[in-house]
Amino acid sequence: MAINNGIKAEEYYKLIGEKNVEEIKKYLDHDVEFYSPLATLKGKEAVVGATGNFMNAIASLKIRAKFDSEDQAMIVYDVDFPGVASNFPGASLLTFRNNLIVRIELFHDASRFTKEF
Repeated sequence: MAINNGIKAEEYYKLIGEKNVEEIKKYLDHDVEFYSPLATLKGKEAVVGATGNFMNAIASLKIRAKFDSEDQAMIVYDVDFPGVASNFPGASLLTFRNNLIVRIELFHDASRFTKEF
């Protein structure tokens, strides 16, 4: 039976919204790669660390939509960053291999963050 990558991606982002850093580790490949407008990271430890920092910075994460096709899934979400942005939109393209996330590519307008910091 094939694993639905859209469901796995949604589970992963729900765990991020719940700030459950220990559980997200189970979804990531050892050699996961992470790309965003603000950073590029390689390896599970680096990605878990950055995701933990993200979790600490947000007040909430709400999933708006999910899409999947073959080995990829797209999650569209809004996050609340206290003091920075409310309902800040973002999207994440996740690539899977052997039922684990091997690549995360974030899409968002980073200008709000570069102006603030």
